[in-house]
Amino acid sequence: QVQLVESGGGLVQPGGSLRLSCAASGSILSISDMGWYRQAPGKQRELVATITRISSTTFADSVKGRFAISRDNAKNTVYLQMNSLKPEDTAVYYCKMEISRRGTGAYTNYWGQGTQVTVSS
Repeated sequence: QVQLVESGGGLVQPGGSLRLSCAASGSILSISDMGWYRQAPGKQRELVATITRISSTTFADSVKGRFAISRDNAKNTVYLQMNSLKPEDTAVYYCKMEISRRGTGAYTNYWGQGTQVTVSS
C-alpha cells in the first residue's frame, strides 16, 4: 500500500509564511508528477502548483510569485513554500502524487489527508 502524509499547516498572520511537506511511503516503484491542491469552505478543490519529475513547475495565477514548489526524489517528498500569505489563501491543502507501485507498473493518483492553513490576524 501507499500512504501520503502531510505536515506544516497552521495559523499564520497575513504576510507570513508557511512550508508544507508531503512524504510518500510504501511499495513505491516510481513517482511522476507531484502537486498541491486546496479547497476553501464552500468552494471546489483547485490546483495550486505542480512539479514534474524533472522539476518543471506550474502555478495557479493567484499564487504566482508568492508560492514555490519543490521535490526531493530521494525522500519521495514534495514541498510547498508559501510566502506573503493572504486571508484568501485559507483552505485545506492536499498533496497529490502519481505513483507507480512495485509489481504493477501503472501510475495511480494518490492523495494526502489534507492540512489546514488559516491566514488571519
